[in-house]
Amino acid sequence: MTNAADDGWRRKTSDEVIRAYADIPRLPTSPGERQVAESLVERLRRLGCRAEVQPVSATSSYALPIGLLSGAGLVAGLIAGPGGRTGRRRSSRWASAAVAAAAAAAITDDVAGGAHWFRRVAIPRRQAYNVVAYGGDPTAERTVVVLAHHDAAPSGMVFDQRPTRWVARRFPERFAEVNTSPPLWWPVIAGPALVAAGAVTGSRWLRRGGMALSATSLAAMIDIGRRPAVPGANDNLSGVAALVCIAEAMHRDPVAGLRVVFVSAGAEEALQEGIRGFARQHFAELGGQTWFINFDSVGSGRLVLLEGEGPVRMRDYAQPFRDFVAGCAADQGIPLLRGLRSRNSTDSEVPRRHGFPVATIVSLDHHKLITHYHLDTDIPDHVDLDSVAAAARLGETVIRRLAASP
Repeated sequence: MTNAADDGWRRKTSDEVIRAYADIPRLPTSPGERQVAESLVERLRRLGCRAEVQPVSATSSYALPIGLLSGAGLVAGLIAGPGGRTGRRRSSRWASAAVAAAAAAAITDDVAGGAHWFRRVAIPRRQAYNVVAYGGDPTAERTVVVLAHHDAAPSGMVFDQRPTRWVARRFPERFAEVNTSPPLWWPVIAGPALVAAGAVTGSRWLRRGGMALSATSLAAMIDIGRRPAVPGANDNLSGVAALVCIAEAMHRDPVAGLRVVFVSAGAEEALQEGIRGFARQHFAELGGQTWFINFDSVGSGRLVLLEGEGPVRMRDYAQPFRDFVAGCAADQGIPLLRGLRSRNSTDSEVPRRHGFPVATIVSLDHHKLITHYHLDTDIPDHVDLDSVAAAARLGETVIRRLAASP
């Protein structure tokens, strides 16, 4: 059984993994993403896993589809113009309303993990690179999927944490009561939605308000889309490091009665394109008794077991598995913060939508923020290795408890 005294080798392995890849630019579908995937495969093979890189069809960024749709909302507002009574003006307003409403619906579909119909039709497809490795007992009927992602995000002005940290320092008691991250995608959706409402009703204020939001969203997407990748040491090489530590633990002391699948997905930062490809290729073969443990940004200091997530509509993960993971943490003496939900999306949403029990392990600092999130300062020196080691130990404990349970 795992114990805290073993965390020394986990810290050492985590530090080595994070530093090995942090200097490689790893935007979704980039050569750097592929380079890291190929290196991870070799690393996992040395740990006794049957591993390979699996290319999947993906787009390179959410900034392009969301930017185009926000721009469509802005143009629709300009075309609608001031309200008028002529037949041509009414026709223009209704056409603008239709375009803006479609843009709002497409943004909602895209960020909420729907069919991605707009980006599939309008955005060129490239290849992302998933790492898939098999360990544990290959004859077992039950499966645990250990999930992380190795691509890295670009930065952008919207990720500046200074305003949020100022609020946290200024109003610490109220900030401490907040258990759900802000719905950052709601204003993006609201832009074209308000344009549509303004065009239908003839309201100048609704239309102008929607145009302002759409223009702001467009500017933000342009800013994000033109930037290179951040080092991504915490988001999410820390999760990759936890995955590698678990694979090493399984190599040192194998488990029976449970198959362990290690998946480091590509293109997570393009809104879960890599794990969607894995779902298309593998979900049908996983079977009914399958659990997912997702490690995402586990180097911020305080480990968190998320209760649920949802950029548009909040959805909780299956509670029995969450409680099981929390019990494993308690038995190991690992502090695990609960009761928090995220308005950002992670790879966990894809298996949850397919009905699999999911535990999402993240980490936060004392301001309930992911440290250096999507910033150029997300470097190895800023990763809390104790936090990463504890996350890996928790994942290993969960796997061994599931293997030992009936």
